[in-house]
Amino acid sequence: MNLTDRLYESARDIWEGYHQHPFVTGIGDGTLPPEKFRFFMVQDYLYLYEYSRLFALGVVKAKDHDLMRTFSEMTDSTLNGEMKTHQNYMARLNISRQDIASAKMSLVNSSYTNYMLSIGYSGDVLDILVAVLSCAWSYEKIGNRLARVYPQSTDHPLYGEWVRSYISEDYRRIVRENIDLVNAYGKDISPERYAHLEDIFIRCSRYEGQFWEMSWNMEL
Repeated sequence: MNLTDRLYESARDIWEGYHQHPFVTGIGDGTLPPEKFRFFMVQDYLYLYEYSRLFALGVVKAKDHDLMRTFSEMTDSTLNGEMKTHQNYMARLNISRQDIASAKMSLVNSSYTNYMLSIGYSGDVLDILVAVLSCAWSYEKIGNRLARVYPQSTDHPLYGEWVRSYISEDYRRIVRENIDLVNAYGKDISPERYAHLEDIFIRCSRYEGQFWEMSWNMEL
């Protein structure tokens, strides 16, 4: 198996838990209370700012121009692509810029993003790519599962745009690029190096699960 297949297998049980979580299934069947989704969108918006900083660290750590450009494009696609979906929801959920500016980041959110940034500062480009992979890849898988199990979810008046954004061709391309980079830079690594990367991937995967739980409970 290539590196990303091995990483996925190491966290398969954690990822399967995402699909069973009431927050995720609530998006699928349309029963998620809007106030929980509103809480999630604010926290996710704050998360994406820190996520973008991690890509920016990739620009700093990259040794060749092509990879620098790739990390720069990832930063741009997060700040000016994925966050556009959030901005659309901000208007629909009556979330103002002041609400975002004054919002408190949850304990889970700050712990997760601080962990990723610590990897970015202390590690190399492969560490960074693995740290961001669990978020990007798991959202694609969640979107695809929702669209398959709950076909009506893509047309839901509130949650449909969210589902569609994570099954779009543009998003799939971004995820595939991340996967391909991890496999390219992680080819023929030592068992010790793999163990380190697996630890990063599992920790970030666990944080993803905690993010869904935090959002469901609306817990700061």
